[in-house]
Amino acid sequence: MEPFELERITKELSQKYFNKPFNDQVIFNKRLRTTGGRYIPSKRTIEINPKYYGELGIDVLIGIIKHELCHYHLHIEGKPYDHRSKEFRALLKATNSPRFCTPLPSEREKQKYKIQCQQCGSEYRRKRKVDLRKYRCGKCQGKLRLVTS
Repeated sequence: MEPFELERITKELSQKYFNKPFNDQVIFNKRLRTTGGRYIPSKRTIEINPKYYGELGIDVLIGIIKHELCHYHLHIEGKPYDHRSKEFRALLKATNSPRFCTPLPSEREKQKYKIQCQQCGSEYRRKRKVDLRKYRCGKCQGKLRLVTS
């Protein structure tokens, strides 16, 4: 996708879902690794990870742009725009934007350790080996065990 297409899509989404213009910069950033996008308030710039478009398609890209536009428009209005603020969560809900990115399939393949809770059965995947004596399940505080390595 060309940069001008990304800008066109962002402006259209901003007008359609927020009824406000997007007058700043949106760019692809190949160096983003663990996130689909980010909003930089000091530059008023939205950066998008091009891998998400390449691996997961236009629908996921639109969701990421809408999420970042929520940060953008709240910042412009002088309202709290961090993930925990109720204004941000309300705007996500109103615009039907995703709160989190789905993990990239290419990154999921790198997670070679599968850990499971012995109590509730929750599964966790990790790239690196962890000391299971130090950690507990985040949902029920049960003991963890290594399933595959």
